[in-house]
Amino acid sequence: METWYYEVASIDGDYANLRRTDIESDELKLVARALLPDGIAEGTRLKYEFLQYSIVEG
Repeated sequence: METWYYEVASIDGDYANLRRTDIESDELKLVARALLPDGIAEGTRLKYEFLQYSIVEG
């Protein structure tokens, strides 16, 4: 499985817009907040691996 890194660009109700940070991309990915870890905010860095998102510390 591949690992992808994202940053929460914005939050709109029950959805969050994620921007890839491991490659050059201006595209946003719309993801339901129910699929994301609790406690996310704009600017939170996430790792997507094995069909699961987790917060990247540090």
